[in-house]
Parts: sequence; structure tokens; C-alpha cells
Amino acid sequence: QVQLVESGGGLVQPGGSLRLSCAASGSIVSINAMGWYRQAPGKERRLVATITRGGTTDYADSVKGRFTISRDNAKNMVYLQMNSLKPEDTAVYYCGAARQYRVIFAAGMEYWGQGTQVTVSS
Repeated sequence: QVQLVESGGGLVQPGGSLRLSCAASGSIVSINAMGWYRQAPGKERRLVATITRGGTTDYADSVKGRFTISRDNAKNMVYLQMNSLKPEDTAVYYCGAARQYRVIFAAGMEYWGQGTQVTVSS
């Protein structure tokens, strides 16, 4: 089993920045793909960004140029730097992990954290 714990969410004004962190523990040697997904009320969980163990990244079009995903394999951490935040970025952000090398869709992730709320509002 793999445990994921997110942190770093909160309330921020439009145009502001936040950095989310996800700490992985447990059977992490088997984990390859990790990523961030978000879910707004009444909507499905959707891709924000993913990263392979080797550093290959994928981003949703809506966050390209504003968000950056990174990973520290030695510390078993994955991060999401979010800049130029918009009200439409408001959602619960989830960290996901999978044994598969590269994952895009939420259905491909095997493990999930509990989520952290990000609210962008003035």
C-alpha cells in the first residue's frame, strides 16, 4: 500500500500563487507515475499535471504556462507550483500515484490522498 498526504492548499487572491506538496510513504518503490488532479463541486476529477519517475511531465491545457509539477524521488515528494491563479482554479486538489510508468487520466491512478482545498477569490 501507498499513502499520500497533501498540504499547501488555502485561500488566495486571483493572480496569486500557491505551492502544493504531496508526501508519499509505504510501498513507494513500486510507484512510477505521480500527479495532481482537481475536482470542483459537481464535476469529475480531472488532470492538472503528472510526472513520471524519470521526469516526463504532462499538463492540462488550462494550466500550461502557469503551473509547474516537480518531483524529488529521494524525498518521495511531488510538488505543484501554481502561479497566476484564477477563480476557475478553485477545487479540491488530489495527489495520485500509480505503478504504471505514465498516467494521464484519473482512472489510471491507483492511490489517492485525501485532497487539499484551493480557493481563488478576492
